[in-house]
Amino acid sequence: MSNDTSVASPVSASGPVFRVDKFAVPAEARQAFIAQMQRIQQTLRNLPGCLRAHVLDQTGGGSEFNVLTLVEWSSEQAVASATELVKKKFAEEGFDPVEFTKKAGVLSDQGFYRIA
Repeated sequence: MSNDTSVASPVSASGPVFRVDKFAVPAEARQAFIAQMQRIQQTLRNLPGCLRAHVLDQTGGGSEFNVLTLVEWSSEQAVASATELVKKKFAEEGFDPVEFTKKAGVLSDQGFYRIA
């Protein structure tokens, strides 16, 4: 598990790329964490190549992960472009996603996926 909430490049292939980030968020940090993830997802939705971006809050089941973000990108190129834009935006805002999740006591499991 890592606390890296940045966008990173996936392994090379063609077609849509999915970024799935699962988070174990303590109850006391959940509202603020979800609000921040929604802000980030709104930014991503406005970037070229973003097909969809969602923040999901667990309502049932037994997983340790209770918040999930899902972003579908049209291509690896879109992911690479978004990575640079998001890094720049975070730097301008003084926002450090790793520090944010660490301070909130959040654990994460993140990765890129393709349709099987």
